[in-house]
Amino acid sequence: MKNLQEATERICDLKGSLIAHDALISAMLQQLPLAQREALLRSLTLNAEVARTVLLHSPVSELTVNAFEQDIDRMSSLLRSELAPG
Repeated sequence: MKNLQEATERICDLKGSLIAHDALISAMLQQLPLAQREALLRSLTLNAEVARTVLLHSPVSELTVNAFEQDIDRMSSLLRSELAPG
């Protein structure tokens, strides 16, 4: 039972770290000037396509693919936003 408890704690640690990184990246994206957002969006789109190809040929669950797609969609929306940072 100890191994299951340790695994659960580690998963929770990883989730917390991922959420913190996500908050940082979101804040950074919102601070970029519009021209840099556009360039980053183009790069993100290209890199996401490469990642999709890798995911299709990897033994990952559908949950992983769905989480990837949701995050890419959210980051793309942040980059498309023309609201002034602040």
